Amino acid sequence: MGQVGTLYGLSVGSGDRELITLKALRILKQAPVVAFPAGVRGKLGMAQQIVGQWLDAQQVQLPLTFPYVQDQDILTQAWNEAAEQVWHYLKVGQDVAFVCEGDISFYSTFTYLAQTLQQQQSSAVVQMIPGVCSPMAAASVLGLPLTVQRDRLVVLPALYNVKELETILDWADVIVLMKVSSVYEQVWQVLHHRQLLDTAWVVERATLPDQVIYHDLRDRPTLKLPYFSIMVVNVTQSLSSIRL
Repeated sequence: MGQVGTLYGLSVGSGDRELITLKALRILKQAPVVAFPAGVRGKLGMAQQIVGQWLDAQQVQLPLTFPYVQDQDILTQAWNEAAEQVWHYLKVGQDVAFVCEGDISFYSTFTYLAQTLQQQQSSAVVQMIPGVCSPMAAASVLGLPLTVQRDRLVVLPALYNVKELETILDWADVIVLMKVSSVYEQVWQVLHHRQLLDTAWVVERATLPDQVIYHDLRDRPTLKLPYFSIMVVNVTQSLSSIRL
């Protein structure tokens, strides 16, 4: 076997197409194969939408299926199949650029793909290119710093439970809740009890043209939010008087 290609993990930002870095854009344009999470129900995936304008007809576009489930057996099978598809190109010396919204190391599908590939193929070469993740994007559209001075920042994925959130509220200064849509109503009740609803923000689809911002959530106990929604909670009100 000759020299294998490199699997690049490219961070392409939170939605705004101009948030891709110069380095990621250079690799994207040079890669003979561009992979991305497949969209659902016939729609283009977020990452594919972000980079679509930069691709040309000579590049192979490789959608990879990653089901939105918690069943570990189903997920493992999907990661194995995706790794095999990518290796088909890498083993003949072609680089593959896998594009992912946000940052490639921050709750990213790429992590599982890269780990599975390296478990299957010891000769696989992987490089990760950093980018803009959603908490930073949300802070920018809110016009707020994410932290100041000695603020303690906590970022929680959607799989936390209410008891865990209650514990963290006892010591954190700023909390970011990722993909909050699935637990919004439970979170609202906790923040209501803590009197923190007026220092909480929700951002839908941050940096995209159709982004929506909600502030002061006291009269919004049942928001119906899309998957790409994020909440920022200012626990100690350290950010309240600081606007950029």
